[in-house]
Amino acid sequence: MTDELLRVDRLVKHFPVRGGALNRVVNQVKAVNGVSFDVKRGEVLGLVGESGSGKTTVGRLVLSLEEATSGNVFFDGTNITALSKKEMRRFRTRMQIIFQDPYASLNPRERVRTVIGHALALHDIGPPESHPDRAVQLMEQVGLSAAQLDRFPHEFSGGQRQRIGIARALAVNPDFIVADEPVSALDVSVQAQVINLLSDLKDELNLTMLFIAHDLAVVEHVCDRVAVMYLGKIMEIAPADTLYSRPNHPYTEALLSAVPTPEPGRKRDRITLSGDIPSPIDPPTGCVFRTRCPRAEKVCSEKMPKLVGLGEGHFSACHLTT
Repeated sequence: MTDELLRVDRLVKHFPVRGGALNRVVNQVKAVNGVSFDVKRGEVLGLVGESGSGKTTVGRLVLSLEEATSGNVFFDGTNITALSKKEMRRFRTRMQIIFQDPYASLNPRERVRTVIGHALALHDIGPPESHPDRAVQLMEQVGLSAAQLDRFPHEFSGGQRQRIGIARALAVNPDFIVADEPVSALDVSVQAQVINLLSDLKDELNLTMLFIAHDLAVVEHVCDRVAVMYLGKIMEIAPADTLYSRPNHPYTEALLSAVPTPEPGRKRDRITLSGDIPSPIDPPTGCVFRTRCPRAEKVCSEKMPKLVGLGEGHFSACHLTT
């Protein structure tokens, strides 16, 4: 058995843009452009970047919730991008997702008992008579009580709803979870509680996770490695300690400079990027970050740099720093 549970190989996703009287395809939104990475068993890989960088699309492609334009996703040695919907069904119990919005991801007309019960019944997890006990166990596992099982989602706070979403994901005993910005819709005071819960569950259940976020301060506390994404491309991948102490790519440096320091009175040298992230319909030639990079040179507009190994699992895609 290999240590690698998930391998993403040159993943591409383009969404068609339609227009005109005949509603023809007139362009493409290049959401993901040749993304490759792997996740080892029991590891949490953080995927970070600004809004519009393609992080969520990568997460959905990994779970085959979106069909890839090209590229492959290998889960435990099986190329799941080549599977039919029927064949993919047997992998659904092993791969789950925690959605970003705990308000929209729960059916407001269903009690929590039913929300969790759907997952157990759909995938035929244990005999039906065991489902009530399993629901109680899951609620307690995420820090809620059995007495809350008969409540509706609107009777819970945002943090509690996200805990219910986590319980639903855990119901089928998955090996791998995509956590799609699981705390971005929550109050700051609640974010730490949910992050600590995910960290505890990861250790307790030996979960493997792809943790998607735009906040590097959040990722630091839960991830073993971090991949930095910009406009459909991976800019840098490194162990979390290395990325935070020795960032190599200018984009990573800019993101880290915006993270508040925990020490009162201490300030970072803020790197302010000019402009906004370009449109994925018409990304820049060469390095996609060059239009905002403070160190861009002529070579940056001519070709896209490849991810180059810097040692100890550290990879960076920059002409000027590799």
